[in-house]
Amino acid sequence: MNSTSRRAAAATASTLVLTLSLTACGRDDAGTGSGGSDAADEPGTQISEGPASGTVEVWAMGTEGELLPELAEQFEADNPDVTVEVTPVPWESAVQKINTAMATGEVPDVLQAGTTLMSGFVELGGLAETPDSIDSEAFFPGAWDTTVVDGTSYGVPWYVETRVLYYRTDLAEQAGVDEPQSWDELTAFAAGMQDAGAEHGIALQTNGDGTALMYFPFYWQAGGEIVDDAGEFTLADDAQVEALDFYSSFMADGLAPQTLVEDEKVQDFIDGDLGAFVSGPWERSNLLTTAGDDFADKFAVTALPPDEQDASFIGGSNLAVTAEAANPDAAWKFVEFATDPEVQVDWFEISNDLPAVQASWDDEALAGDESLAVYGEALETARSTPALPTWSEIEHELNLVVEQVVNGQLEPEEAAQQMQDAATSIGDGLG
Repeated sequence: MNSTSRRAAAATASTLVLTLSLTACGRDDAGTGSGGSDAADEPGTQISEGPASGTVEVWAMGTEGELLPELAEQFEADNPDVTVEVTPVPWESAVQKINTAMATGEVPDVLQAGTTLMSGFVELGGLAETPDSIDSEAFFPGAWDTTVVDGTSYGVPWYVETRVLYYRTDLAEQAGVDEPQSWDELTAFAAGMQDAGAEHGIALQTNGDGTALMYFPFYWQAGGEIVDDAGEFTLADDAQVEALDFYSSFMADGLAPQTLVEDEKVQDFIDGDLGAFVSGPWERSNLLTTAGDDFADKFAVTALPPDEQDASFIGGSNLAVTAEAANPDAAWKFVEFATDPEVQVDWFEISNDLPAVQASWDDEALAGDESLAVYGEALETARSTPALPTWSEIEHELNLVVEQVVNGQLEPEEAAQQMQDAATSIGDGLG
């Protein structure tokens, strides 16, 4: 997704997936589609040799759904006996449409799934396990983790995004501050931006959906883990207290807006009233669309500075084959095609979506762009939230806790324990 509106829709979808009461059921006509094969029906089996055939029905969301037919034409050219039918689905209705399809068995062969939605679809029994012939090591580790629920992969990363620091280069030069390399330097960087004339040196999310996702990179940077190797929640630790204290300090000290108004952020940055903010790759197009291409000379991006370790949040979308797919073999071949390194570069040039396959980043189309290289480096250590059926419920509670800390209603120590208590009470949903 390449716009703020699509991000908001995806976040809303993530909340909806666990509030729907639909349950998956079997499909009487499974396997009767044109060109169907048993090659990918069983977990761990190989995808069959030879070209794909028959019809592959694909549901894709938002802008990706509108652009995917261009990529599908390449697949059809390579596989003359196959037809790819792409159905664009708005993000705001995607979860309900997919859940209804899984409940009735009237599913596509392939669907695009936002990374935070995977566990909900798996809980419904709606996704097929990933064949073991697909190499997990080809992808950014954090991206592959988003396909794994309770130790099993149910899809393949398609495109990725992560969070970096956008900053006004003219204000940084005037303030005499370099790109921050530590938490202390990030504080000094924000203060320098204010000294150079910005009303606020930096902006961080303070309320609403997505607040925890903005905050969690700081927790990971401090050495925190949401769950341990045994699958137990570990949110009430020293790293949580440290990260909450640091995150909220920007608002408490007046370096960041006490309440961030997302719709005003881009214009404030363009006007020089905001020195820096944290966001994803879609924000570049927002800035240039609003301010014009000449504004590209006035800002740059850099990785979020570490505390104990480098970390950012990884998002994006995966491609998954449904458990009741009519043509599973051709479906997996389409997924393999879409995640081929060269095809990933083609898709980037069509959509501006960043490749999930690491080898694609060696192509000049990405390697030759300094700002994109920042994203590539950040993706190497970017992390995903746990793929738990209950994660949307947990995230909602954590959003509220972070908001209370930012507002001065909770001390970090108490907030860390509330996070742990909320997650433990809700549970992981894995049975």
